[in-house]
Amino acid sequence: MARSINIMGLVGTGVMGAGIAQIAAQAGVEVRLFDAREGAAQAARDNLNSTLSKLVAKGKISQEAADAALALLKPVATIEELAGCDMVVEAIIENLDVKRGLLTQLEGIVDDACILATNTSSLSVSAIATACKHPERVAGFHFFNPVPLMKVVEVIDGIATEPSVSEALLDLAKRMGHTGVRAQDTPGFIVNHAGRAYGTEALKILGEGVAPQGDVDRILREAAGFRMGPLELFDLTALDVSHPVMESIYTQYYHDPRYRPSPLTRQMLVAGRVGRKVGQGFYRYENGQMVDAPQPQAVPTVEQLPPVWVKAENDEDQLMLVELVKALGAQVEETEYPSDQALCLLAPYGDDATTAAISFDVDASRTLCIDVLTDLSRHRTLMMTPATRADMRDAAHALFARDGVGVTVIRDSVGFVCQRVLAMVVNLACDIAQQQIASAEDIDNAVRLGLGYPQGPLAWGDNLGPVRLLTILERMLEVTGDPRYRPSPWLRRRAHLGLSLRQTEPSAV
Repeated sequence: MARSINIMGLVGTGVMGAGIAQIAAQAGVEVRLFDAREGAAQAARDNLNSTLSKLVAKGKISQEAADAALALLKPVATIEELAGCDMVVEAIIENLDVKRGLLTQLEGIVDDACILATNTSSLSVSAIATACKHPERVAGFHFFNPVPLMKVVEVIDGIATEPSVSEALLDLAKRMGHTGVRAQDTPGFIVNHAGRAYGTEALKILGEGVAPQGDVDRILREAAGFRMGPLELFDLTALDVSHPVMESIYTQYYHDPRYRPSPLTRQMLVAGRVGRKVGQGFYRYENGQMVDAPQPQAVPTVEQLPPVWVKAENDEDQLMLVELVKALGAQVEETEYPSDQALCLLAPYGDDATTAAISFDVDASRTLCIDVLTDLSRHRTLMMTPATRADMRDAAHALFARDGVGVTVIRDSVGFVCQRVLAMVVNLACDIAQQQIASAEDIDNAVRLGLGYPQGPLAWGDNLGPVRLLTILERMLEVTGDPRYRPSPWLRRRAHLGLSLRQTEPSAV
């Protein structure tokens, strides 16, 4: 049975601490607010009073609920007044020595049953707990900003954490209206670990000159359904925050190629172009708003379309593409080989356009490839070979833009843009499951709620098709020789057995 938490101590009343205090008080938990800065705890309570009043004005909560929550927020002048708390959460500076010192100080104040929780986002929970006499009562309780709106919290088991401690925190998270996800103490936990694939692979695409930043972002927003493109997101979070996280996780995983940072962001960081807050990142900003935003590629004017010869890797894709090309008004050559006038339209998985043209034995100068992994009614990505003629490029672009759907033409690349990024997102989530860092359900919930992805990565992988994703990764690995693309055993085994990526493994005993 989980321990009951009715009185919470909170050390550190900045933005994160105040957010934790708010949702705890709204859940009926007494919160004792302490901050080493004189007057900070009272100021936090005053700000929360204003926040609660705004919620009342918007009709989100009743006046009675606001009054009850405010009555439970109790600033204290000394840390010794946290004695008698059922748990204490620290939300102070991300410094290992400082956090260790605080927890050892708290051990001399609270009783033996009190849970000590850390809101660390990047430090090892086990390392923080190691200075404590009772490390078994220390766990991670990692919220995301803004706490009241980000409805997920990572509960992290350190090496010594007693299971009942984490169970109590999961129970408390539920009471506070948040989804608690349980993770082992590993670099990045779940959310910051799983989030490495999205931005890191986009930077690799940008660094290879496959497409400019505006096109990369547009493809991933429109075709894949992400709320923000990865490069827009870097500008929002700021590279002085996100690049060190990339380097930290890469270092903590002993330079595993999966997490390799990009020299592009290091160069931008050194130059001070860290994002929106300074007016310059991947894009330019004035007063926090993007200026000179990149525009979609202009649709070329083509007087007469060539016939189109279509070749996909399976019958389903073949039929879909033939019907689409016909619906758009082009003549389809349904012959074994294309005529000398035909635009050769290929639909590979994982391969670059050059490899696809060679594999299907067609003229590379008349070849373009189309990404069929995502919904073609939302966006269409066309990829050229280095030899593709301008007239064939323009004809393909004009054809696929005829019904008003957005079209982006990119240079040759393994896996287009969506295939590369989505395969890496799903593959990394599979690795997290394989390493038993968290359950499949918790991985999906953490990523969907913590990163705002359209779906949890494992559920998304099931929808995209594990076999298809495995093919993409295997071919990218073969063409590039880069071990960053090696398929996770979790993905490979389930793809071969026809199982869901959320399929757990039976116990060995």
